[in-house]
Amino acid sequence: MKPFTKLFVLLFTIAFVVSCGNADDDVNFRLNTGEGLGKGKEVDECLNLGENDLILSIQEQFTTLPGKVSILFRVSDADGSPVAGLTADKFTIYEQGRNDDCFNTISTSESQARISSNSQVFSTNTLLVLDLSNSVLSSSLDELKLASSSFVDNVMPSTEIASVQMAIYWFDGENELHLLNDLSSSKDELKTAIDGITTDISNDPSTDLYGAVIKSTDKATELLAASTQGDKIGAASIVIFTDGTDQASRFTRAAAQQKVDEADSNISFFTIGLGGEIDTQVLTDIGKTFSVFAANKEELEDTFSDISRRVSERANSFYLFEYCSPKRDGSGENNLAIQVTDGSKQGAVQTKFDATGFTGGCE
Repeated sequence: MKPFTKLFVLLFTIAFVVSCGNADDDVNFRLNTGEGLGKGKEVDECLNLGENDLILSIQEQFTTLPGKVSILFRVSDADGSPVAGLTADKFTIYEQGRNDDCFNTISTSESQARISSNSQVFSTNTLLVLDLSNSVLSSSLDELKLASSSFVDNVMPSTEIASVQMAIYWFDGENELHLLNDLSSSKDELKTAIDGITTDISNDPSTDLYGAVIKSTDKATELLAASTQGDKIGAASIVIFTDGTDQASRFTRAAAQQKVDEADSNISFFTIGLGGEIDTQVLTDIGKTFSVFAANKEELEDTFSDISRRVSERANSFYLFEYCSPKRDGSGENNLAIQVTDGSKQGAVQTKFDATGFTGGCE
């Protein structure tokens, strides 16, 4: 069969399934790229919840006997910005069984609903990549070290968590992404490494910015693959600081941008630029998640703080929501809807769970 014929058959099959499905059986073919509803779908119209101002993207879900339902999801606003800091009382649970025309509200207190630590199923790695070419070392090293230490303080949890780690790399003109400190959950270890940077650390005064972008993306990809083995889900953030443009010309801008554009959707890219010699368009394109620029070295700490807040919010916008379902063994597959309300904004997502083996006495 020719390729285009196969494609036609596939599309026809999908269209046939969708057109023949009912409200309970519709399949959501939207890819989970960090946008949209992930493994969930839009809630049934019978709930009449209105338009979504907040987006709940289901990353994974599972059940644990005797009756616990766990949903890992990310919350963002309509613009895609992460929403962190939500508590269990912000969520409303709805269930629909085989005998229900629509969904019934489940008591949050009676169901023991809670936001649990997502570290058991979710890990996040941050790569801080610093330009230590001659221009930085000779004029703004002290400010960079102070700003980088503040970045570590803001991004890393006050108590060490094995699933939240950071590594620090640096680059100059060499064809190498130098390791300053390997992945660590220790603030003190990371800050000690930053404090140990000296003006003679580099042997090449040039700037291999595009090489640093390519190599750090490769490392983030490897870390993401390693941290998501088994039943783990993970995300990674790359934060690149520079005070100039690529001077080494070892790699092209197009090659660096392609690496960023084709990276796993669970890798976020942030850039920080300093001074008047940077190319803001280049850094904006590379830092597709967010970019910020400091006009002078005195503004470095503020710009690093801005990025650290966004990195932290992104990591903390993943929630593990758990509750004890009143459904019991024999009820089969049930529909589940979760609504979140934050001030005047609301959003909801629908999914299913199998209550086979469910009994009372949920932990």
